[in-house]
Amino acid sequence: MLDTHARKMVQAPIEHTARWFLNKGFSANQVTILALFTGLGTSLLYVLGYPVAAVLILWLSGFLDAVDGTMARHSKTTPFGTVMDITFDRVVEVSIIVAIAYVHPEVLWPLLLLTVSIVISMTIFLVVGSVSEKAGLKSFYYQAGLAERTEGFLIFSIMLLFPSLLYWSTLVFFVVELFTGIQRFIEARRILS
Repeated sequence: MLDTHARKMVQAPIEHTARWFLNKGFSANQVTILALFTGLGTSLLYVLGYPVAAVLILWLSGFLDAVDGTMARHSKTTPFGTVMDITFDRVVEVSIIVAIAYVHPEVLWPLLLLTVSIVISMTIFLVVGSVSEKAGLKSFYYQAGLAERTEGFLIFSIMLLFPSLLYWSTLVFFVVELFTGIQRFIEARRILS
């Protein structure tokens, strides 16, 4: 929801950074890889006991993830770039879930439910994107929903920073993600029927 409706408020620094990378000779795919490794740093820092640093690195990876898409739109989008972007986003999310499970094994079941809801929601998102004839600014049809990347980062931040709220924040994330999957499924029926 925030990615779709609030992007214009943060687009200027994203645009500036994208142009900087392009002027330095970087490709969108290189920044996608940088965003991946930065995001993986979140999990490492969390496991090592640095949750504040982990959250800061998480948001940096999200910023780089937005920058790479802007770079691609200014240069040339490629189907493989889209595959890398979506895949690496999920790798970062799963690595955070695994890191939290390692540090807090007492919340394995809520984390498992969260993972299931992400798989369901992303499956619908990807299938609709691949079978839909609509095209947006991205290289596939982008289904907006209640939980987009920014909402996920907000809830992940709460999960990483406030262990006393971990059980409930994980369940809230699960419900929000499952609602998003249902929302996307209903939209898919409407646009693909």
